[in-house]
Amino acid sequence: MATLRQIRQRIRIARNIQQITRAMKMIAAARLKRAQDRVMAARPYSEKMQTLIGTLALASGSVEHPLLQVREQVRHIGVLLITADRGLCGSYNTNIIRRCMEFVQQYEQDQIRLLTVGKKGMQFMTRRGYPSVQHYTVPMSGPTVAHAQEIARAAQEMFLSEQVDEFYVVFSRFRSALVQIPTVQRLLPIEPIAMEDGRVEHLEFIFEPSSEELLRRLLPRYVFNMVYQALLESTASEHGARMTAMSSATDNAGKMISTLTLNLNRARQAAITKEILEVVSGAEALKESM
Repeated sequence: MATLRQIRQRIRIARNIQQITRAMKMIAAARLKRAQDRVMAARPYSEKMQTLIGTLALASGSVEHPLLQVREQVRHIGVLLITADRGLCGSYNTNIIRRCMEFVQQYEQDQIRLLTVGKKGMQFMTRRGYPSVQHYTVPMSGPTVAHAQEIARAAQEMFLSEQVDEFYVVFSRFRSALVQIPTVQRLLPIEPIAMEDGRVEHLEFIFEPSSEELLRRLLPRYVFNMVYQALLESTASEHGARMTAMSSATDNAGKMISTLTLNLNRARQAAITKEILEVVSGAEALKESM
């Protein structure tokens, strides 16, 4: 049975942990608010851009563009895996990595060309035999336009140079602080929007300038926007998961303190009772000897 000193020491440790996790929760909550605002502000534009480009690609008919080229033989797959640099965010990293592994295991190992954002994903995939071709670091404050441009440029170069025949992004889509959805989304080649009735003749556009010129300008911007949105979603998901994890840790530390305090009171009561019994026994022994 633990002594009073040991129990007091455990209570001090639990209180220190509670203070640390409470502070980390507050920091994550502040960062989550900023990241959530950025996601919600960017999401309508991203969704409209995706619909517009998919519709234009479908309506343009015979117009050819390298980023729209669907290759008959898929020899290599490009994958951008977005995870966190740090842990202490519950199952956030684990869920994304598991989803990525489920996806890449559909192909031979030498078919995968991996790009990573975040140390956790890079370290795990390297240990599993999927070394990162290029690794990127995004600050805790969130991605910038420059980060998305660099990654989007690398993805386009890999696709256009035929290093990969398809390119996918694996990230966590933000729903709330409690819900983050691991997602695999195809980035290249760009997919046309499928019509409900399967017909194209409903799409009648007059292109000005020409459809070739429009697609030439818009498609690289679309790729950048998809990468940027994925980075924003991942950042918000990470902070949400960390806030939830730290909240649970704070609650668990509080429960531990309550349990240890109860054990301390019981141990103290037992020690007091033992001392009283010893005094009483000594007094009785002394009385009998007299």
